[in-house]
Amino acid sequence: MGNFLARPFFYSKHIMAALCCLLSTLSPACASAGMQDIGVIRKTVDHFVRQNTAELPGQVTSTVGAIDPRLQLPSCDTPEVFLPAGSRLWGNSTVGVRCQTATPWTIYVPVSVRIMAQTAVATRPLSAGQTVSPADVIMQNSDLSQLPPGVIMDPALAIGKTVIISASTGQAFRHDMLRAPQVIQQGQTVKLMAKGNGFQVTSEGKALANATLGQIVSVRTQSGQVISGIAKQNGVVEVNF
Repeated sequence: MGNFLARPFFYSKHIMAALCCLLSTLSPACASAGMQDIGVIRKTVDHFVRQNTAELPGQVTSTVGAIDPRLQLPSCDTPEVFLPAGSRLWGNSTVGVRCQTATPWTIYVPVSVRIMAQTAVATRPLSAGQTVSPADVIMQNSDLSQLPPGVIMDPALAIGKTVIISASTGQAFRHDMLRAPQVIQQGQTVKLMAKGNGFQVTSEGKALANATLGQIVSVRTQSGQVISGIAKQNGVVEVNF
């Protein structure tokens, strides 16, 4: 009689456990072997982020954000990590994880990527038109993920350049803030140096525009012909044949 009376309690206990696993996603006790291990997802995302940031400049530190432990996802042998359109592994971002099974699923995981590197910053305010001197530049450890793209990380790429966008003290130099100094002035008499296979000819002409070092500039020769060449130092325009 005692065993018979205990059976309803025995059955109800197991029915309640089954209902818990079927109807509730709130209890970790309901996780089963058929559910995806959230820890595996985090490790997969971490590997993806580290692998795809290995070539970034400076010292890279990455962190994978929390994943809701209440998620009940069907188990996946090969979860695929991907970068959503418009996202990049830089600063605060998001990566996706999906599984193509009989019951496919996709989730998005927050990640943070911090890149510390030496950048060239201004030691004083600089106005447009000024030339950057060695004293105007200092190297400073900065978080690239918090800066606009195109920051300069080699002081030699800033020194000697002309400012075209004003810089404040402590501001990181960007390539779009500077331009190479002009080495050719419009109307200037320049030395044309024509080079070819086994020969070199020099003549004079008038520059038809201003040009920075390495820029293509048009020159009118003494005969009236207009030719283009590469602006060099000391009023030289190099023409290659």
